Amino acid sequence: MNNRLLFALPLAAVLAFPALAQTTTSTTDQSAPAASSTAATPATSTDNATGKAPLAPPSREGFWGHLNPFARKSYVRRQTEPIRDRVNELDELTSGNTKAIKDTDARAQAGIKLASDKADAADQHALDASNKATMAQQTAQQATTRVQTVETVVTNIDQYKAQNQAEILFRPGQTVLSKNAKDAIDTMATSVKGQHGYIIEVQGFSAGKGQAAITTSQKMAESVVRYLVLEHEIPVYRIYLVGMGNAPTADEGTKTKRMSGGRVEISLLKNDLEQLSANTGAPVASADQPQQPK
Repeated sequence: MNNRLLFALPLAAVLAFPALAQTTTSTTDQSAPAASSTAATPATSTDNATGKAPLAPPSREGFWGHLNPFARKSYVRRQTEPIRDRVNELDELTSGNTKAIKDTDARAQAGIKLASDKADAADQHALDASNKATMAQQTAQQATTRVQTVETVVTNIDQYKAQNQAEILFRPGQTVLSKNAKDAIDTMATSVKGQHGYIIEVQGFSAGKGQAAITTSQKMAESVVRYLVLEHEIPVYRIYLVGMGNAPTADEGTKTKRMSGGRVEISLLKNDLEQLSANTGAPVASADQPQQPK
């Protein structure tokens, strides 16, 4: 019995000593953070990711130092909980930063795309404006050319040029048109169908003297005009008639001669009005066409 007591007492002391050391360490750990926080208060800094002060190491390490072979779960939990909380905070902060970076990148990409689309639209508008400017320049050039043509034509509108001539011969004292005379008139009248800007000049010449010759030449010219108006519907205002009597005629501009019998000279004269219609593309109003009431 005494032997057992002697053996149990040292064993109980050995087992009780670690528990006493653990209790002492726990008490020391509970008082150490307060002392540590009190001592570290002046040096606290929030210049970190979580905005909290960094974890302070315990001022005392207990009886066992860095390693306590008899540490319990509650002791380990108390030591690791602050670290786990900080790790969770850092994870949340990292996740928030990652999301913010993604949002910023998405907005930047959207802004870049919008700017690119607007730049493409501006380039297209500039190209359209350039094409319209080119077309406007071409239209202006065409208008300038037409205006110059019109000015030239209008300047020369009263300048008639001979296009065709015919000569009708009459026997002495005759004023009636022969078949050959009608054929020659038909040929000239057919060439002016549907045309504008022309006049027909009819000059009658007759042998004889004085007023009798003038009257005879007038009658011959009138027979030609009558045939043009009745048979070919040539407007009267386009025909100019004159009886020349026995006026001398120039033969190739070198000498003059008088003719026996009578003759009528028919001349087709045209101005540039037809050319104006062709260049401008606008129809030329004809005075021989009835105007529509307004």
